[in-house]
Amino acid sequence: MDSFLVLLHSLSSSLSSSDLMELKFLCRERVGKRKLERVQSGLDLFTVLLEQNDLDRTRTGLLRELLASLRRHDLLQRLDAFEAGTAASAAPGEADLRVAFDIVCDNVGRDWKRLARQLKLSDAKIDGIEERYPRSLSEQVREALRVWKFAEREKATVDGLVKALRACRLNLVADLVEEAPQAQGPVSDSEDVSPVLWNSTVSSSEAL
Repeated sequence: MDSFLVLLHSLSSSLSSSDLMELKFLCRERVGKRKLERVQSGLDLFTVLLEQNDLDRTRTGLLRELLASLRRHDLLQRLDAFEAGTAASAAPGEADLRVAFDIVCDNVGRDWKRLARQLKLSDAKIDGIEERYPRSLSEQVREALRVWKFAEREKATVDGLVKALRACRLNLVADLVEEAPQAQGPVSDSEDVSPVLWNSTVSSSEAL
C-alpha cells in the first residue's frame, strides 16, 4: 500500500469522535455540506481532500494545519516522521536540513522571533505561529522554519540557515548546525532512513 495512505489511515484510527467533529467543522468552507454529512471517519475526510487536490504526499500543509488546530502533537510527530523519511530518500540535502531544524529547535528558544524575522517571515506570520502553538515554544520554532522552507523551497539550505543564525548573533547554535553533518556521517546520504528513526529524533527535540 502507498506509504502516504498508510499514514492517513494511521492518523484516522487515532482520531476521537470529538476530533472528527472538529475537523469537519474546520473544513466546512472547503468541503461541501453533503460530502461532510457522509464523512464517518478521518479517512473519509482525507479521501475527500485528496479528491479535491487539497492534499497529497507533497502538499501536507492543510493536514498539518488541521492537526495543529486539534493540538494533536502526537499526530504531528507522525507527519514529521513521514516527511523526514520521504525527504531523506529523495534528497540528501533535505535530510541535513531536518537535522539542522532539530538543532535549532533544541537551542534557539525565545530568540526564535529574531531568527524568523532574519529569515524574512512577516510579523503577521510570526503572530499566527504563536496563536497556533501557544503552549509549545519548540513547535513555534519548528513551524517558523517550516514556513521559511516552504517559501524558499530549493533555496532553503543549511548554509542559508547558518547565515541567518550568525546574523542574529546566535553563533553557538550556528556552530552546532555546521558540525552536525559531520557527526551524522552517512545518514544524510542514505536512501533508507527509517521513519521510526526520524520519529525518535523529532521526539527527542520537542516536547509535543
